[in-house]
Amino acid sequence: MSFRNAAEAYVGAHGSAWRNSKHRDQWTSTLSTYAYPVLGHLDVSRIESTHILRVLEPIWLTKTETATRLRGRLERVLDWASARDFRTGPNPARWRGHLENLLANPAQLRRVVHHKALAADEMPGFMARLKKVDGQGARALEFAIFTAARSGEVRGAVWAEIDLANAVWTVPAERMKAGREHRVPLSEPAMALLRTQKAGDSTSPVFTAPSGVPLSDMTLSAVLRRMKVDAVPHGFRSTFRDWIAERTAYPNEVAEMALAHTIASKVEAAYRRGDLVGKRRQLMQDWAEFLKPQPAAQASKSQAARRGTKRASAGTAR
Repeated sequence: MSFRNAAEAYVGAHGSAWRNSKHRDQWTSTLSTYAYPVLGHLDVSRIESTHILRVLEPIWLTKTETATRLRGRLERVLDWASARDFRTGPNPARWRGHLENLLANPAQLRRVVHHKALAADEMPGFMARLKKVDGQGARALEFAIFTAARSGEVRGAVWAEIDLANAVWTVPAERMKAGREHRVPLSEPAMALLRTQKAGDSTSPVFTAPSGVPLSDMTLSAVLRRMKVDAVPHGFRSTFRDWIAERTAYPNEVAEMALAHTIASKVEAAYRRGDLVGKRRQLMQDWAEFLKPQPAAQASKSQAARRGTKRASAGTAR
């Protein structure tokens, strides 16, 4: 049994349980690019640590995240081979007690790259500019900001997911990162935006390219580039989260539920059955109100108040 045959057999056995085709594509891509040139032809019974290191070391420092995922995939393929009696002995791709002694800790190598985002105070002015931009990309970006949703969730939205009568957008589990259905209460401005869209049948995308197909993954980013705004679509989720923490008294669990984040605690996840949609409806309406452009006089007054607060804080510090 060659490593390549073992890997393909593993994917065939487990692929149907994976959340989406993208996961299968990532497996195939990383193995084809990095593992098969070194391991593909080798009998799985003969693969040793030196072979694994020949795959991982060239990319461990430069493509750390890819390398760590690849290591896990190598380990699972070789575990499958052992379970099928194609090899014996310890797994040479295991991390604990083995590769951790041969390779640098990936957690210490990774640099956290934050998504570029606007500060909360810049949002009302930005939204006023965005509203004047023509095109479906601009409308999809507006909707993403109003709903604090991910770009892919917005671009993939179809009319069957939108309950206009109850002002709720239900994103099915298969389109969510966490694999769990997510209900988004729609604020008044979000509803008003939807009413400007041309509704098709239930399977029609809410936001479409001129050809009628869903928007591409670069369309929303292109809107920001044309506006010369130094931010990315995903960054507005960070802005939303900062606004909740700094400007509101909403509990952390309401904020995390609004962002459809996975609950880290398995115990908490087991007991939390609801999705706090009632509380989140008021949160999304408050967010929409915050995003409304301020009249010039009110904006000047707000800026003066912020400067006064900063001066007072500085005086207290002295």
